[in-house]
Amino acid sequence: MSSADARHPVLPGQVSPPEFAASELRPGAIKGVDVVALPVLPRDDGGVLLGPGADELADELGLDLVGIAEVHGLTGATAEVAVVPVPDGAPANPALRMLLLVGVGAARPIDLRRAGAAMAKAARDRAAVATSIPAVAEDTSPDDPVALEAFVAGTMLGTFVFHWRSTGPEHQPVRRVVLAGATTDRAALERAVALGGAGWRSRLLATVPSNLKNPAWLAAQAEEIAAASGLDVRVWDEGDLDRDGFGGILAVGAASATPPRLIRLDYTPAGVSARAAKRLPVVVLVGKGITFDSGGLSIKPAASMGSMKRDMTGGAVVLATMAALADVDCPVRVVGLVAAAENAISGSALRPGDVIRHHGGRTTEVGNTDAEGRLVLADALAYAVSELSPAVVVDVATLTGAVKVALGQQVGGLFANDDALAAVLDAAGARAGEPVWRFPLYRGYEDKLASKVADAANDPGGAGAITAALFLQPFVGDVPWAHLDIASVGDVEKEWHEWTVGPSGFGSRLLLSWLGSAEPLSGVGA
Repeated sequence: MSSADARHPVLPGQVSPPEFAASELRPGAIKGVDVVALPVLPRDDGGVLLGPGADELADELGLDLVGIAEVHGLTGATAEVAVVPVPDGAPANPALRMLLLVGVGAARPIDLRRAGAAMAKAARDRAAVATSIPAVAEDTSPDDPVALEAFVAGTMLGTFVFHWRSTGPEHQPVRRVVLAGATTDRAALERAVALGGAGWRSRLLATVPSNLKNPAWLAAQAEEIAAASGLDVRVWDEGDLDRDGFGGILAVGAASATPPRLIRLDYTPAGVSARAAKRLPVVVLVGKGITFDSGGLSIKPAASMGSMKRDMTGGAVVLATMAALADVDCPVRVVGLVAAAENAISGSALRPGDVIRHHGGRTTEVGNTDAEGRLVLADALAYAVSELSPAVVVDVATLTGAVKVALGQQVGGLFANDDALAAVLDAAGARAGEPVWRFPLYRGYEDKLASKVADAANDPGGAGAITAALFLQPFVGDVPWAHLDIASVGDVEKEWHEWTVGPSGFGSRLLLSWLGSAEPLSGVGA
């Protein structure tokens, strides 16, 4: 690599998630797969029961698979796995080399999601796996394929890989997954893959190191997404931001060698004329896009700075959601906004005590430059309300450490000024495996935001997740609004089912489950 190349890193090619197909054949009859994964269910008497295709395969191989499962100590509990070598293949499939016996518990969606992740981990570096695991789902309704979505997402995300090794990645996800004995229609499978793929994309974007990932790079990713997904795109550079009064984004990005950007993507449902599109309600998604957060002059401790390449997870979630809206047949117009900046340190850095003017005129006194996410979100929210006439606004941000203190690392924080909106987002999160917990927009804390010189201060302290949400609320006025503070779930510290260590990319499956429903705005704003 030349010195010029060294100054301009290029992301190496990344691995792809598994491809999926469906077959009416039983798993042992599918030729060319080197792995078959069979579900193991608990019996009331303490034994185990194997799922569809097990009896036929056991007869072909001359194996007592129930006995083997019991020897391995399997109880049928979710995500248990036993590996059974098949060195000589099977009569119907000479390529077969391994059986996986995978516990599916009560076969609820959460069980299938975790079983899919366990299967994928055991089958990584393999060519193909055939499985009947989804066929044991407790709910196999073709009208609501939540179990299929759960299994596919778990399988895809359980072996997420990011690498920047000169020798390539240490492992590859299994290349192909065949759903055996399937009655699934193609549209349902494609939707499930879209949901899992959005989770993969948001996790990938959040994991890219910040020596490559800066606001301009993030804008370029948005332009690629727009071209591939049929979206309209607009990017504000620093000159545009100055002209249009985006003082928060400019102030946060002022110290960086890479100037800030505001990214806009527009989605209109397929087949809708321009005239009809104007009558459709508009949902605006706003993502925090801090491509690295040093804390600015209010600098973070070194231990807290190590994971800050993922402080644009909200922006990654918005980009990944926008990319997949057509795949889930979203019936409303959606505008995605990503406020992108690097919070750096230099002679031009934002200072404690500075006052900034946001888009639309509202002012903020800066007490803490490490409370920067709300400053860029405020600009984007104000623009959304003043220029886009939204029916709903939802912002997504790794915003406060306080929400992590409150919730730990498995649940995201939800604030909303509309009960119906809160309810549908909560339900979407539960369905998608991205759970959230609603916090109050408690007005008793509003006095903490007071400033002697500006409309508000950005460092109210105390009840930090709530006061951050209260800071944002004036920028949306009376528009139905939800704020997802995902700082609690932004990082995964220990491998946990479909969550791999590193940035989580949490939120895109939740948003797509909501926006891909038949009537995402039903009851909202009523």
